[in-house]
This record gives sequence, C-alpha cells and structure tokens, in this order.
Amino acid sequence: MQQIDWIVLIGTLLFIVLYGTWKSRQQKDTEDYLKGGNTANWWTIGLSVMATQASAITFLSTPGQAFQDGMGFVQFYFGLPIAMVIICMVFIPIYHKLNVYTAYEYLETRFDKKTRTLTAILFLIQRGLACGITIFAPSIILSAVLGWNLVYLNIIIGVLVIIYTVSGGTKAVSVTQKQQMAVIFLGMTIAFLLILNYLPLDITFSKALEIAGANGKMDILDFSFDFDNRYTFWSGIIGGTFLALSYFGTDQSQVQRYLSGRSVKQSQMGLIMNGLLKVPMQFFILLVGVMVFVFYQFNSSPLHFNPSAVKDVKQSVYAEEYNDLEVKKEEADKQLIATQIDYSKAATDLEKQEYIQKIEQLNLTEKQLREESVALIKKANPGAETNDKDYVFIHFILTNLPRGLIGLLLAVILSAAMSSTASELNALGSTTAIDLYKRNVPHKREKHYVAASRGFTLVWGIIAILVACTAHLFDNLIQLVNIIGSIFYGNVLGIFLLAFFIRYVRGKAVFIAALITQAIIIYIWYIDLMPYLWLNLVGCAVVMGIALLLQTLLPRNEDENTATVR
Repeated sequence: MQQIDWIVLIGTLLFIVLYGTWKSRQQKDTEDYLKGGNTANWWTIGLSVMATQASAITFLSTPGQAFQDGMGFVQFYFGLPIAMVIICMVFIPIYHKLNVYTAYEYLETRFDKKTRTLTAILFLIQRGLACGITIFAPSIILSAVLGWNLVYLNIIIGVLVIIYTVSGGTKAVSVTQKQQMAVIFLGMTIAFLLILNYLPLDITFSKALEIAGANGKMDILDFSFDFDNRYTFWSGIIGGTFLALSYFGTDQSQVQRYLSGRSVKQSQMGLIMNGLLKVPMQFFILLVGVMVFVFYQFNSSPLHFNPSAVKDVKQSVYAEEYNDLEVKKEEADKQLIATQIDYSKAATDLEKQEYIQKIEQLNLTEKQLREESVALIKKANPGAETNDKDYVFIHFILTNLPRGLIGLLLAVILSAAMSSTASELNALGSTTAIDLYKRNVPHKREKHYVAASRGFTLVWGIIAILVACTAHLFDNLIQLVNIIGSIFYGNVLGIFLLAFFIRYVRGKAVFIAALITQAIIIYIWYIDLMPYLWLNLVGCAVVMGIALLLQTLLPRNEDENTATVR
C-alpha cells in the first residue's frame, strides 16, 4: 500500500467515526438512545437495514463465491422481497402499536416472562457469535494478504465501532450507516468499471458475459429439488423466505433499525426499499466476482489465493512439488489466454463450440492443479486454511487497482464490517438492557437505563472482539454467518408466528416446545441431514407443531396470560 492509500483509508474511517459521534452526542433518555427518538425517515431506515446485513463478509466472500461457483448464490435472496411484504403487513404494525424497544417485549405481553427471556437469550447467543465473526472476517483476510497483525486488526475494528455505538446509540448507527453505504456503493461501482476496463479492447461487456456463460458462471436458476445443492430456486424461495422473515422480523439488530422510524408508514417504506434493492445489489456484487473470473481468463492467476497458506507450503519439504505445480499452472494459463482470445474472434457457432470445449478442458486442468496444490498445503500444514474463496477479490484489489483506489476498496471492506458490527452491538446492548436487566431491575431513572445500555453495549463489544480473536474460518464466511443464523432463526420465527396467529397456545407450551426444537435443530445440523437454508423452515414448523401438541396435552392454567393477538 502506498501513502495515498493509507490517507484515503484512515481518513474515510475517522470521518465516519467522528461524524457519527458528533451527530448523536445528545441522548436524553432510553427512547433517544435505543430508538433514535423515532425520527428516522424511510430512506435512512432502508439504507440502515441494508448496511446491517451487508457486512464485510458480503464484499469479501460473495465475489469469491461467484468466481468459483457462478451466479447461483443469488437464489439465496429470492425469498427476501416476500418476507419484506409480510413483515410490513404483520410485524411492524404490532411492534409500533405496543411501542416496544425490542421485538421480545411483545412475547411477554402475548405469552409470559420466561418465553420472552428464552427468545432474547437465543438471539444474544447467535448474534453474539455472528458479531465476532463480522469483525473476524475482514481481519483474517487483510492480515493474511497485507501481513497486518490479526489481533490488532480485531481490536482496531472493534474499538472504532464501540466508540460511536456506545456514545450515540441507535442514532449514531443509522447516521454512520448512510456514510458507509455511500462509500460501499462508490467503491464497488469503481471496481466493476475498472475490471471491464482491464479486459482486452475487443472484449465488450456482452462478450464478457458470453465468456462467463460458456464457463457455467451465468447459470442463475436451478429448479431441482436436490438436497445436495445448497442453492436452488426452491431453497431460496422457501428457506430464504423463512430466513428473511426470522432475520428481519425477529432479530433485534434489524428490528431496531425500523423501530426508530417516525411512523409505521416510514418503517414500512424503508423495508420495501430494502426488498426492492437487496436482490439487485447482491446480483451486482456476484457479477463483480464473475467479471473477476473473466479477467483471469485473460490474465494469469495464482495457484492459490491465500498467501499465508502458500507461505506454509513454500517453507516446507513440499516446496519443490508446489513450484512444479505453479509452472504447470503458468503454462495452462498461457494456453487458456490464447484460446479465449481465439474464442472471442470466432465468427461461427461451430467455431465457438470447438473453442468452448477446449476452454472447458483447460479450466478443468486448472481446477485439478488447484486441488493438487490444496493437498500439498494440507500436507505441509494440516491446520492451514485451504479454502481461498474469500481471498479472491482482495487479491484482485491489491494486485490490479491503481494507488488511492486500493485504499478506497479497503475502506469499503472495513466500513461494511463497522456498519454491521455497530447494528449488532446496538441490538445486543438494548436486548440485554431491556429484556434482561430492566425487566428484573425495574423502577429506576431513565438516565440509569441509558447508562446500563451503554455499559452492556461496551461489554458486548469486548465479547465480540474476544470471539473474533479466537474464531476460525469455515467453508466460506458468508455461509458461516447464515449457518449460525439458520440454527436459531427458524425456532424464534415459529414462536413469533404462534404469538401472532394461534390464539389459544399459551406460554408454557411454547417455552417447552422452543427448548425441544432448538435441541432437534442443532442435532440435524450436526449430522448434516439437510442444507442449512432448510433449517429455517424445519425449525419454524417443528416448534409450532410441538407447541400445538403440548397445548392439547398440558393442563390448562387459568393464571397464564390470555392468548390474544394484539
């Protein structure tokens, strides 16, 4: 990195932190601190909701996902617009009518204290873990690529977020997320245009799409019911809808974003904005990854994108074997580049088909060489991270973008990490303060609860940093966060659906059903019985089914809250 990159990076991050702290410097009571004084407009809500979900993982992992597997991952988001409509019609009016600070307050009104507490604890567990991973994701990748200290990076990101989140609460989060989304959109658009500019002069955007399609990267829709395939149209529409309903409707990190709206209509419009823009945004980010793939069809790519893993093998007894693979990879790249150029000039479909077959064979050879390199890396260091999807885009940024823009794209990644982490810490602090602390320590002054909320936010910030410092990579970071959510979200969503729509079910039945369901879902995930997206549907169905059964078997207790939809 050059001096200009450091100036752009540090200047962008400091501006966001200082601006957010200054804009939200006066917090009179818990409504100001936890709901931003209910002053947010719909576009602020929409951008805040998008920024909360669009973490650094989105901008690091998603292009790498598309680079290796194509555009099919976009199916994951197909259920989101459906969920937005349902939440606008059902969830938002109820939350606003009851004037709640958290989603889980409603459950005590509808069921009982223990059900509210259990649901809040389930949220705190999954979101606390996810918050640590949100910090860890950019840190592990930037530390591997740039050589920065991993622990220091975790602490720096965590501390920057803690400063303005603890100071300004929900308003600080919403204000800074508008700046962060501006940086993100600008950075990704510039990166996309530069990739196209770096392609050979005769390779237009349409030809680039044709090349991507010829390599199977533009296969978007899969209508199969294959459980071995994580991302299909049906898993996206069904499983994705339930995941989005759970996340946007019951996860406090999202609920808190639209509880700050000045009216029901403003909150609804903000979520509709998210529903309209989220799928195109993810499509665009995936398309960036596909264009990176096309770029490397005309330029040499590394045998393995994770530099720390390459360093391990090159310092081992397997170094010579790895070097031989690199030589073979370089020769395969030369053949691929020449063939792609010939393909782009082919005039007839017959000629194109011949070149496509040759390209497929060369890409297969490259894939085999990469698999052999992974085997060597594992021999050299069994604990090395051999999945390099998350390193593809950052490698492209650092090796191809001009000075200044590298700093901007790194600012995009860190801004995304900060925006998601801020929302999560804000929600973790408010849930702990309102659902656990205030519920058990009532009748204190407003200033006391504001101080408690700040204190709990700080504590969760420290916990998130500790989780980040002890985390490890899974298959793919963006999948890891969604897996953690899917383990808990279906259960929580089922509890809320029972509360909204099934009047005669009482708190005791729901509480027992939730405990049983969580154990079942964890077991299903542990034995890898089905793709994780389906856990949302299964968890929701199981908790509702068990609760209905238990309600018919348990003796009726007249002291329990009357089950009504409010």
